[in-house]
Amino acid sequence: MKEFLLQNIEYVCYVGIGAGIFIIALFILVIITLVKIKKVNQRFKNFMRGKDAESLEEVIVKYLDKIDKLEEENNERKKQINNITENLLITYQKIGIVKYDAFNEMGGKLSFSLALLDKQNNGFILNAMHSREGCYTYVKEIIDGNSYIALGEEEKKALDMALNCKTEKY
Repeated sequence: MKEFLLQNIEYVCYVGIGAGIFIIALFILVIITLVKIKKVNQRFKNFMRGKDAESLEEVIVKYLDKIDKLEEENNERKKQINNITENLLITYQKIGIVKYDAFNEMGGKLSFSLALLDKQNNGFILNAMHSREGCYTYVKEIIDGNSYIALGEEEKKALDMALNCKTEKY
């Protein structure tokens, strides 16, 4: 056996060094594992501090009930938001207004054309013309951005302003 060892001493040294490195690596892994276990134990102690199994179960059930309640409230809010969104589609969102002097005699630009349109460009134009004798008001219906009644210059400007209003998409 001595002869074998003497003949292969180089190989035995390599095996010994390899085994030593392997043992050192295992020792380092054991230390890392012990540190991690200590951290987990500390977190577990903090989690369980002042709690027994029954009280911990009560806390969990209480929070699960709160989550259920929040989900119900969230569903209600979603329904409300959908209703608001649907109502916004039919409200007047686009506005155009032009002030002018209808008869060039009064000054102050007391006459005006007001265009109010919804998201689909449906609505009306309100034209109020002021003179010394009184105020004359006309309403013209707008469907898909067009009027079937001839529009005056100021009414066209107000309609163009309303049609070019930017609205957010839902």
